[in-house]
Formats: sequence, structure tokens, C-alpha cells
Amino acid sequence: MCGRYTVTVTMEELMLHFMLGNSFQYSPRYNIAPGQWIPAIIGSEAADQRRIGELRWGLVPHWSKEEKGGAQPINLRAETVAEKPSFQQLLTRKRCLIPADGFYEWKKSGNAKQPVRFIMKDQSLFGMAALYDTWIQPDGGKLHTCTIITTEPNPLVAEVHNRMPVILPREAESLWLDRSVIDAKKLIPLLQTFPEEQMRAYEVDRKVGNSRYDEADCIEPLQSLW
Repeated sequence: MCGRYTVTVTMEELMLHFMLGNSFQYSPRYNIAPGQWIPAIIGSEAADQRRIGELRWGLVPHWSKEEKGGAQPINLRAETVAEKPSFQQLLTRKRCLIPADGFYEWKKSGNAKQPVRFIMKDQSLFGMAALYDTWIQPDGGKLHTCTIITTEPNPLVAEVHNRMPVILPREAESLWLDRSVIDAKKLIPLLQTFPEEQMRAYEVDRKVGNSRYDEADCIEPLQSLW
């Protein structure tokens, strides 16, 4: 499961890295949790047109009878996302990128769990593959939500957890965001495990476990793992 992550850069850095065509009111985030509104990037049929906005993390698909009546998955498995026709429709029509510069997982440490942050070795931004949908509220309003796709972990992450988010290589982002691509067979191969040699990990303070705590010291290292 990918249940916490960070995006700590400026709006200008996001726009430059992901070649965005717009900006929005944004502040760096150090401990993003499910149920919160998060930055998300959506493409168009023109590969060079990308827009950023906010989606709520925890999918409420358009076919839900009520907003809180069923599961609101924060993650979907890459291995099965195309098996159910309902989610396959999202895969072919409602793809987005979640910008991040790190994610957290918890490893067992005796009777406690120690949070670990995973980042790129060069500390660069990356995009996590995600799906979104729009649910129509009873009053006619629209609720836009999303879910992050996960896959098998690389050996670095596997030391801590049995899943990791799908991190798309830069060269795969345009295809993932291209709304003219509706063939699942072209998309499924993108949902691969990201190479461990490009990543590193370190322990952080257990205060990260408090989803209401979102301060810069969340990402300060306690101890490097690899």
C-alpha cells in the first residue's frame, strides 16, 4: 500500500519538471495522507498540454450510489487494474499523475513500526501513476477523486513493505497522460516496478504516523538504510 507521501518543492519547480500549462494555489506538503486534497496532473489529446489541479485521495467512482457507502480505495493493484471492466474504463479514460518527491512505508521494529522515506538518489521529483473519476453529488455538485496504482516492490522497498507505488519514468509520462490512447494493452506495460538503483531510503521520526502533522521536520533523516 502507498498510504503517505511528500511533495516539498515549489509550484515553479512542479511546472518546470512536468511541463505544466497552468499553476494553482499550492504549498509544499511533508505528510500527505488519504482523504486529503492532493495535487494531480491531467493530460489531454495533445501531448504537450498538461494541467495541474486538486483531487481528493480515495476513489469514489462515478457508479457509486453514495459518497460514503462503499470502499474508497487509495490504491489499486497494477496486476489486476484491467481485469474488472469498471476499472478498465478508468484505465483507458481517466489517467493522471500524482507528483511526489518521496513516499513513506513502515517497517516492523520490535513491537513498534518505524517510518521510512523513499526518495530518488538525486532527490528529484517523480510522477506516480494514478486513476481518477468524478462522482455527481445529490445536489449536482462534482466530487473529483483519485487512487494511486501500486505494484511489486523493488529489493530496496521490499526490505520494508510488499508493495510500492508505480513510479513512471520520465519517458513514459507523456503516453500515460495522452488521452487519445485508449488501448489498455499499450498502458499495462508502463505499470512496472521502478529500479532500486535510482532510489535510496532513510528512517524518519515516528511523528509522521500522525496524519495531522505536516511540517518540514517530517522528512529529516534519522538513519540511512542504503
